[in-house]
Amino acid sequence: MADVLEINAITGETVERDYTEAEAEQRAKDLAENKKLEKAKAERATAKQAVLDRLGITADEAALLLG
Repeated sequence: MADVLEINAITGETVERDYTEAEAEQRAKDLAENKKLEKAKAERATAKQAVLDRLGITADEAALLLG
């Protein structure tokens, strides 16, 4: 199965092909970066919830207080 589907908008021609070496390297970098960002996002959410727990309030209550 091909990894890339190229569609020429003018002619309607489609080409299915595998990633080039450069594209495969970039995809691997992008996936690693995305994984790192998702991990950081989860850590921030955990830290936020810990603060809310210490304060004894919910996220909705915090939004009311800060908004």
